[in-house]
Amino acid sequence: MDPERREAVLWRNRALTLFDRVSLPVAVCDVYGAVLLANPAMAAECGTTPGRLRGRDVLELFRPREATQVERIAQALRLRHRSRYQVSVSWRAPGGAERYGELTADPVSDTIEDTPTLLVMLRMLGEREPARAAPEARVTPVEARILALLAGGATTARAARETGLTSDGVTYHLRRLSARWGAANRTELVARAYALGVLAAGVWPPAPV
Repeated sequence: MDPERREAVLWRNRALTLFDRVSLPVAVCDVYGAVLLANPAMAAECGTTPGRLRGRDVLELFRPREATQVERIAQALRLRHRSRYQVSVSWRAPGGAERYGELTADPVSDTIEDTPTLLVMLRMLGEREPARAAPEARVTPVEARILALLAGGATTARAARETGLTSDGVTYHLRRLSARWGAANRTELVARAYALGVLAAGVWPPAPV
């Protein structure tokens, strides 16, 4: 290998090492947005590895918030304009949170005539926590009966007699309901039953719907 080529390879390897160490999420894409190269920080935002991002469409990984932005950029690239382009995007983080931020794309090529590649950088501006799933409202007939008895002031022993269970059996069902609905005590459990429509509102004695 001649000295000039050896030096070029050396500098290329140094550049790739630096690229991998940059903490900012960065990728190199073709003019159509397909990822050619991504650093670990960019891959981490997608919950994968750099190699698995190769060939993926960057605008599928990071959804544009305004389609018109992308159309204007595509038109500018077709006309070989060399400006810096910014796109507002959102994406789902590996932990489930919805993040939003900005993609910046810089066209890069050796000459003006060459078809450019895009140096793409991601900047996160904020995060929304994932919405919590609503509690499961379905209960078994036995569970509904126990809840109605509790709402009417019944003790565990009385609820056991009325349902044909043992006291331990009633406690078992109450624990399962408390875990399912995140209730801290029996008062909260009964309140959740009314809020979820398991017990009929405005009815006395309390009764399942």
